[in-house]
Amino acid sequence: MDRHPHLKRVIVDFKKLTPEVLKLLVERYPDGYDDRNIISFKNAQGERIEAVEVLTEDTKYLVKISAKLEYTMENYDEDDYEDFDDDDPEAVVEPDPEDLADENDSD
Repeated sequence: MDRHPHLKRVIVDFKKLTPEVLKLLVERYPDGYDDRNIISFKNAQGERIEAVEVLTEDTKYLVKISAKLEYTMENYDEDDYEDFDDDDPEAVVEPDPEDLADENDSD
């Protein structure tokens, strides 16, 4: 049952992630998200999507989880985004694949 039926639902994948939504994620999950925070659902194509949820006053964002998202949240620095608009998806750059590989090696 959806507790927030009046909110617009927006599914966000990493390429569309904006500074505003990234900041909301970091504030909501300061220590990262875990299995309890992950919502699974099927999209229109019947593919299984795993996402974490953040809310604004009028929108529920379901942000698809990925290694890129986890890395970007862990390395978040608000100053990196001060020159960008809050809704600019170009602001959040994909992490270098080597950085992601280094992250996996340290587990």
